[in-house]
Amino acid sequence: MLTRIFLLVTFVFALFAPQAQAQAQRQFIRDAEVENTIRIFGAPIFQAAGLDPAAIRILLISDPTLNAFVAGGQNIFFHTGLIIRTENPGQLIGVMAHETGHIAGGHLIRNSDAMSNASTEAILGMLLGAAAGAVAKNGQAAGAVMMGGQDIAMRNLLAFSRSQEQQADQMAMRFLDDTHESAKGLLEFFEILGDQEVLVSARQDPYVRTHPLTRDRVAFVREHVEGSPYSEQPWPPEWVEMHRRIKAKLFAFLEPPIKTLLRYKETDTSIEARYARAIALYRRPDLDGALKAIDSLIQDRPQDPYFWELKGQMLFENAHVVDSVEPYKKAVTLLPDSALLRLGLGQSEIESEDTALLPDAEINLSVAVHLDPEDRFAWQQLAVAFGHDNKEGMASYALAEAALLGGKLSEASFHANKAEELLPKQGPIWLRIQDIKQQASQVRASQEKGRKWW
Repeated sequence: MLTRIFLLVTFVFALFAPQAQAQAQRQFIRDAEVENTIRIFGAPIFQAAGLDPAAIRILLISDPTLNAFVAGGQNIFFHTGLIIRTENPGQLIGVMAHETGHIAGGHLIRNSDAMSNASTEAILGMLLGAAAGAVAKNGQAAGAVMMGGQDIAMRNLLAFSRSQEQQADQMAMRFLDDTHESAKGLLEFFEILGDQEVLVSARQDPYVRTHPLTRDRVAFVREHVEGSPYSEQPWPPEWVEMHRRIKAKLFAFLEPPIKTLLRYKETDTSIEARYARAIALYRRPDLDGALKAIDSLIQDRPQDPYFWELKGQMLFENAHVVDSVEPYKKAVTLLPDSALLRLGLGQSEIESEDTALLPDAEINLSVAVHLDPEDRFAWQQLAVAFGHDNKEGMASYALAEAALLGGKLSEASFHANKAEELLPKQGPIWLRIQDIKQQASQVRASQEKGRKWW
C-alpha cells in the first residue's frame, strides 16, 4: 500500500564491475487504491483481449520517467512517472491497451542476440521475485537485491521490434473499439512522447527506447481516431476522479511535502487536492493537521475505504497502534476483497499486543495470502500471528511459504520439514507443504544449472 508507501525492493543493475558506477535503482511500491484503479480501467480491455482480468498482475515501479512494459507473461509494469504524467484516464488506458496488445499478441520478451536464455530467465525471475517481496510498515526500503545484468541489458530485454509495436497498436485499437472507448488518449500519449524523439538517447524516457515510436505508428493511430465512432466518447466522471486521485496520491507520497502543498494549494477544494494535502501533512510530519484533513474527507465520504486506510496508517506509523485498528477495520469492511487492506489490519492487530485480536489477525492475514499468495511480507506477518497464538506448526508453514518466495531455499525446506512434523499429515496444508519441499528442490537444481552457465 502506498498509503503505507511500500518501497519493496531496490534493484541494482550492476553485476559487472566496470559498470558499477552506472547503477540504476528501481523501487517497487504497493498501493491498494492505485492498483485497483488501474485494474478497473483495464478490465474491459483485458476481457476484449480474451484475457482473464484476475490473471493480470499490475506492478508499480517508483520511477519518475515515462515507461510501461510487460514481462514474464501477464505482468504489466507501470512507472509512477507515467501515471503522474498522464492528463486523463484515456491516456493511461491507451497505454494499457497497447501493453495488453503485446500480451495478447504473444510478444514474449526474449532477446537471444543480447543475452542467453539462462540470463534472460534469471533477470525476469529476479524482477518478478523482487516485486513479490515485502517490507515492514515503516515507509522505508527493505533491502537490495543484486541482479544479473546491466541497465542496458534490461532495456534490451524489454524492447520490442517495430513490427511488434505496430501489431500492438492495431490490437489496442480493436480492443478500444470493442469496448466503445476512445483511442484519443493513446494518440495524446504518443504526442507527449514525440517531444522525446529529439533528445539524445541517454536523456530519453525509457518508453521511447523500448517502444520505438515511428511516424507510421502515429499516423495509424491518428487515422483510427479520426474514423472511430467512439473517439469523442467521454470517460465516466467517476473514472476521471479516480485518475486524479491516484495522480495526486502518488505525487504526494513520492515528492517532498512542500512540493505537494505548493501544487495542491489550500484554495483548491477538490477531493484530490485535499487528499494530497492530508498525505503531505502526514509526511511532514504534522499528525494533528493530517488527522484533521483526513477526518474532513471521511466526513464527506464515509464509505471510502482508502480514506479510512490512510487514517489507520497515520495512526499506526505515529505509535498510535491501538487506535489504528478501528480505521483499518472500517476499510476492510468497505473493501473486504483487498489483500493489502487485510494485511494492514492484520499487522495492526498483531502489533496492538492485544491477544484477543490474534484470531482476527489470523483470519485477515489468511485472506490476504489467499488473495495474493505471492506477497512474502503477508506470509511473514501470518507466521508472526500464529507464533503469538502458540500455533507453532502453522507458523512454520507460513515461514516456509515466505522463505520460498524470498528464494531462501534452505530456510523453506527447514520450515516445511518442521511444519510437516507438527501438523496433521493430511489435508490441503499438508499437501502444500509437500509442494514447497518439491519446489525448493527444483529451484535449487535450476540455480545450480544457472551457476554452471555463468
